[in-house]
Formats: sequence, structure tokens, C-alpha cells
Amino acid sequence: MTMPMPISDQLPGDGRGRRRVLALIPARNESERIGAAIAGLYAQTLVPDEIIAVTNNCTDNHATAIVARDAGAAVLDLHGVVAKKAGALNLALEEILPDLDGDDLVLIQDADTVLNPAFVEHASAAMRRRVGAVGGVFYGEAGGGLLGQLQRNEYHRYAWEIARNGDRAVVLTGTASLFRVRVLRQIRAARISGKLGKRGGGTSYYSLASLTEDDEITKAVKTLRYRTVSPAKCTVTTEVMDTLPALWNQRIRWQRGALENLRDYGLTRVTAPYFGKQIMMGLGALAFGLYLAFVVLELYYLGTIGFSPFWTALGVVFVVEKVVSVWRGGWRARLIACVLVIELAYDLFQHAVYFRALIDLMLRREEHWVAT
Repeated sequence: MTMPMPISDQLPGDGRGRRRVLALIPARNESERIGAAIAGLYAQTLVPDEIIAVTNNCTDNHATAIVARDAGAAVLDLHGVVAKKAGALNLALEEILPDLDGDDLVLIQDADTVLNPAFVEHASAAMRRRVGAVGGVFYGEAGGGLLGQLQRNEYHRYAWEIARNGDRAVVLTGTASLFRVRVLRQIRAARISGKLGKRGGGTSYYSLASLTEDDEITKAVKTLRYRTVSPAKCTVTTEVMDTLPALWNQRIRWQRGALENLRDYGLTRVTAPYFGKQIMMGLGALAFGLYLAFVVLELYYLGTIGFSPFWTALGVVFVVEKVVSVWRGGWRARLIACVLVIELAYDLFQHAVYFRALIDLMLRREEHWVAT
């Protein structure tokens, strides 16, 4: 592992009497995208005091580090870190946190994500009333064909759901989240004392045992009785998967990680809503499967599908809800939502991910972090 001059030696002093904001961008072989991520930070209405690219085990002949430096970021170049993104972030946080005050802020964002220009300003303003961290509201970038549009629709619905729930953050998304330094220190202390989860994950800031470190640290923040929010103006634009295998790998990791985190934390006041959501997802998937089986049997034996005013009205309401929830996504989003069969096929894909992850967890099959 090679280390540059300590980041603490590179940080400028703060003579403005306000909280400092430092940005960390973990990256592995992201030379094509990290420049845009850094440019997005410099375009903020509240520019971070320092932007640090944390390059980890890159195999691109230092291209990621070079692009990051050229874009104006400091670089923490790591090699030999086996704990992936979480391990790299832990090392970076161990470097920078000793010189920060408890009320200072650390922004952690993915290298494939660009922040809305007002993100840092609004996220910093939201740090009040026991708020320990602020998560971004993510939207999908353009491109990716039909598969990309389906993901954009999905992300629009997630943003719509957050807004309906009073901007409460379900997950402090890895795309971009802002943390209070005091809270990060308390998370580390809680890991050392064994108060977070049942399977450890190390004694630093991010868990080394989780496939989805952003989901796990959300539960850690909430377990310490801090609030997590995702204000509507804290938006980011992130990558979409352009092939089914890439999307499958991404979603298996997300789903398996979420289930493992619940297993490790157990049933608590914090995890109870997450358990409920997972149970409802499973019941919804089963109900959908039974409905499709009923339709197939009806077509096979009767040659037609009978008309029911009740189920027809329910179907209309279902379609209207799908369209309304993606309305801000534009005409393409609305059109895909109207053509119900396309999104039903996407739902089937999501259900397959859920059951595969659940079965793998029950059979104790080892799951590896897969870069997407």
C-alpha cells in the first residue's frame, strides 16, 4: 500500500467560522467518469473545502489518479486494501477525521455520480435537530435504451416515495451522502464496543462484513438515534446498467446485502420497518406469481380472460399510480408506465432477484462484491 503526504497536512485552515466540508470520492478504474464527478463538486454553490479522490487497487496505470489530480482533487492512492470500498473509505476517514471538529461534515460520493449544484448547500442546511446524515435523492443518467429507462422510472418512484414520507432517508445512498463527523466517530466507538450488529465488520467507520456498506451505515446511524433525511433538492445523477447481467449483479448485491444486514442487526426498533418492507416484498412477489398463474390457467382452460368490473377498476388505479409516480421523468417515462406489460416484466426480474438472494442467504451460499 502506498500513501501520499497525509491528507491532514494538505487541508487548508478554516478562518470563516463555519463547519468545514470535506468530500471523499472512492474510485477504482474510474478515469472516464471521475473528472465529471469532481467538476460537479467544484460547481457547487457551497464548494467543499477539500476534495479527495480515494483510488483503491486501480489497474489502469494510475489513469484515475491522474485525471483526479488534473481535475483539482487531492489523491489518496491505496493498494493492497482487500476490503473494497469500505476498507478504502475507512483508511481515508482515519486520515482526515483527527483534524476535524465534531460538527464538521464529510461528503462521500461515488465516482460515477454527479451532484446537483445545490446539493452540498442544501445537505449542510439539513444538518439540524438530531440529523446525523443526509442522503442524496438519485436519478438515472440518460442512455441505456429500454433497460436504462426502466431504471430511471424505478429511481423516480423511489424519489416520489421519499417525498411522500417527509424526506426520510431509507438508505444513505452510496451515490452521495453527507455525514456529521461526530456521528462517524460514534459509529466507530460503537463498533469497537460491539453495539452494532452481531457479526462485527471491523472496528472502523464502515462495516467490512457488509456487501452494501451504505445500507449498513444507515442502520448504524439510526441505531445511535440520529435522524437520516433525503431533502428533495439534494439530487444526484448516477450511472444506469446497460445490460441485464450487469443489472442482475448489481441488484443481487443490493438485495443480498440488505438481507444480510437485517440478519446481523436482528429485530430492533430501527430494523423493524425494514423487516416489514422485506416481508411485504416477498408477499407481493408471491401474489404477483399467483395472479400470473391464474391468468395462464384461465387462458388455457377457457381460451379467454373473463371481464370483472372490480379487477378492471383496480387495474386502472394501478396504472394511474404508476404513471403519476414517474410523471416528472418526462414523456418516455410516462409512456413506459402506460404500457403496463413492460414494467410487469421488469417487476418479474426484481422478484427473481429477491428470491434468488433469499435462497442464497438461507443456503449460506457465499456472495462476493461484484463491481458494476
